[in-house]
Amino acid sequence: YVVMMRAEHANCEAGWQEYLDHISKCDLPQRQQEWLHIDVRAMFSSTPLLHHELDRESGESLLFLHDSLVLLCPQQRILHHFPRHLIHCFVEDRRHHVVREDTTVFRAELFSISPLEEQLCWISKCDEDHEVPVMQQRISRWMRWLNRQ
Repeated sequence: YVVMMRAEHANCEAGWQEYLDHISKCDLPQRQQEWLHIDVRAMFSSTPLLHHELDRESGESLLFLHDSLVLLCPQQRILHHFPRHLIHCFVEDRRHHVVREDTTVFRAELFSISPLEEQLCWISKCDEDHEVPVMQQRISRWMRWLNRQ
């Protein structure tokens, strides 16, 4: 499942510490943990982290910076950087549609239109109606970030 956290602190270090604390709780191999804690943190040492989302199963993370998103893929040790103006949001509310084999009732996606190997595709979905408000809060956070001045 995905963990979402807000780290909109004036202190640059606070957002990163919160992120690294969440990474530490994931069951990732030591080399992946080190890559995130040492190498990635060094590359963003003077960049504030506004908030993040984390897929605890894969260790993939979406970092919300001031004017861009970063997708971290620790298994491959790949960092993808996407300027905010290339990011789009798609939301599909299936609660009032005929149920198909797919049980997803609400789905949202942040994506980029960029070269094939560099595309962003961050999907969040829920299968139960009672989970929709949490999804809507996540989308609200995305929209606030996308539409900031």
